[in-house]
Amino acid sequence: MADTDTRIALLIDADNAPAAKIDLVLNEVARHGVANVRRAYGNWKSSNLKGWEAVLHEYAIRPIQQFAYSSGKNASDMAMVIDAMDLLYARNLDAFAIVSSDADFTPLVMRLLTDGMKVYGFGEKKTPAPFVNACSKFTYVEALGAVSPDNGHTAATSPKDAQELRGDARLVQMLRSAVDAGSGDDGWTRLDVVGSQIGNQASFDPRNYGYRKLSDLVKAAGLFELKQDGKVIWVRDKPRRRAPAKKKID
Repeated sequence: MADTDTRIALLIDADNAPAAKIDLVLNEVARHGVANVRRAYGNWKSSNLKGWEAVLHEYAIRPIQQFAYSSGKNASDMAMVIDAMDLLYARNLDAFAIVSSDADFTPLVMRLLTDGMKVYGFGEKKTPAPFVNACSKFTYVEALGAVSPDNGHTAATSPKDAQELRGDARLVQMLRSAVDAGSGDDGWTRLDVVGSQIGNQASFDPRNYGYRKLSDLVKAAGLFELKQDGKVIWVRDKPRRRAPAKKKID
């Protein structure tokens, strides 16, 4: 359930964000709090932003006009950064949601985090890794959508299979580190503790891998044992096989 006391500024780089997904982005933001500030930046005289006109009014998003003063430059970036810093210094917010696929916002995200702000990022799969990893939580807009009731997978993103999940060294290390950090003497860790540990150290959303919940992703990876005790799910690392020792040749 969303914390209605959490005040969030939603800042949209309209030049680098799909208008067709804004309703899903707003639904996701609503899970974290209330978007008191809603602004979209761009040159609204440009034909490239025609798709945004209808959704601006429908979702009460304030358009911020930014003319392109020089060819090849995105002036909206600078306007967003200036507004974000003004909002930060006003001390009226608890978090920011930034919608863009542009890595140029990475320094801004890092600055906001330094001040204790949560930063929720949204962008397309083409978004460079530095921006994705800088956010408190980053969700690919392609992963936002209806969930299949049959298998718990997101309908918009095909789930990665066990081989693909195991081949993602960063994901595997992140999961194993989180499980190890919260484990007891028997190696078991509550899954909610694993989720919190991951959230504290990296930007992570299981839907980016095609899974609705962390438990679905962990199960699919096949690297961990899971058990359920009432409503609590426990997880621990499976014993790893050691390579057979080489025989000495006399």
